[in-house]
Amino acid sequence: MRRIVALSVTLVCIWGVGAAAQAEGTPPSDAPTEASAAAAPPIEASAAAAPPIEASAAAAPPGESIDAGTYAVRLRDLEQRINELKEQIFRSKARLSLLAETVLEGVVGGGQAVILHENRMSQSYKLVRVVYALDGAPIFTKADEEGSLGDQKEFEIYNGSIVPGEHTLTVNLEYRGHGYGVFAYLKGYRFKVRSTYTFAVPEGRVSTVHVVGYEKGGPTTPLEERPAVRYIERVERQVRPEASGEGDR
Repeated sequence: MRRIVALSVTLVCIWGVGAAAQAEGTPPSDAPTEASAAAAPPIEASAAAAPPIEASAAAAPPGESIDAGTYAVRLRDLEQRINELKEQIFRSKARLSLLAETVLEGVVGGGQAVILHENRMSQSYKLVRVVYALDGAPIFTKADEEGSLGDQKEFEIYNGSIVPGEHTLTVNLEYRGHGYGVFAYLKGYRFKVRSTYTFAVPEGRVSTVHVVGYEKGGPTTPLEERPAVRYIERVERQVRPEASGEGDR
C-alpha cells in the first residue's frame, strides 16, 4: 500500500514539473513573434522609399523642357528668316521708289541713258537669259530656252531720263551650249556671266552704253572661261523735243 502511495506521489511530482517547464517555455515562443513584429518597420521603410519613383516621375519635365527649347529655337529661326525676307522686300521697294524718283527728276532736270545689248558670241553659245539692273533696281529681264535671244544681234535694254551723276549697271547673262555631231555634248553645259559697270551721265547729255557679250581668249581657252562682257560708252548732246519741234516749223 505504501508503495502505491509513493508511486502516486512520484507521478504527481513528475506531472507538476512538466507543467511548470511547459509554462516557462511559452514566453520564448512569443519573443520571435515580437521580433517579427519589430521587423515590420523595414516594410514601412520600403514603402517610404517609394517617393524616389515620384522623383523620377518629376524628372520627366526636363525632357519636355528640352523639346520646348528646340521648338523655341526653330520658331526664332523661322521668324528671323521671315524678317530677312521682309527686309529684302523693303529694300526692293525702296530701290523701285528711288528709280521712279530718278526718272521723274531726270525728266525735269537732267540727262538721258540708253543701254543696248550686243551679242557677238559664236554659234557654240545660245543666249537663254538676260537680267539687267540699274542702281540695284531691275530694268530688264527676259528668258528664252529656245535661244531666240541669241538670234538678235542687238536689242535695247533701257532708254529714258535719268538723274545726272554716276550710276551702276549690273549685267547677268546665261548661255546654253550648242553643237552638233562631235560637239553635241555642249548642249548639256550652262555658262553664266555676271558683270558690273559704272558710268556717268552729265546734265543735259545722253550717255549710251553698249554692253557686248563676246568670247575672250583663243582656241586653247577652256569653254567655261570664254564668255565675257565689255562696255562701250559714248556721251552725246541731248536733243530736247521742244527744240526739234521748233526746227520743224
